[in-house]
Amino acid sequence: MTTVLVSLAVFVALLVAVVAFVSRRDRNRSSSCEDRAAVRDAGADQARHEAERHFVQGQAAGHQMPHST
Repeated sequence: MTTVLVSLAVFVALLVAVVAFVSRRDRNRSSSCEDRAAVRDAGADQARHEAERHFVQGQAAGHQMPHST
C-alpha cells in the first residue's frame, strides 16, 4: 500500500511540474509584430471580400426585378 501511495505522489508531482513548466513557457511567449500585421491584413481582406459580395448580390437582385415606373 505504501508503494502505491508513493508512486501516486511521484506521478502527481511530475504532472504538476510539467503543467507549471508549460504554462510558464506559454506565458513568456509573446506574439510578434508580424503576427499582428497578418491578423490585421486578414481582417481587411475579409471586409473587402464581404463588401464585394454584397455589391455583386445587389447588382444581381437589381437585374432580376423589373423596374416599375
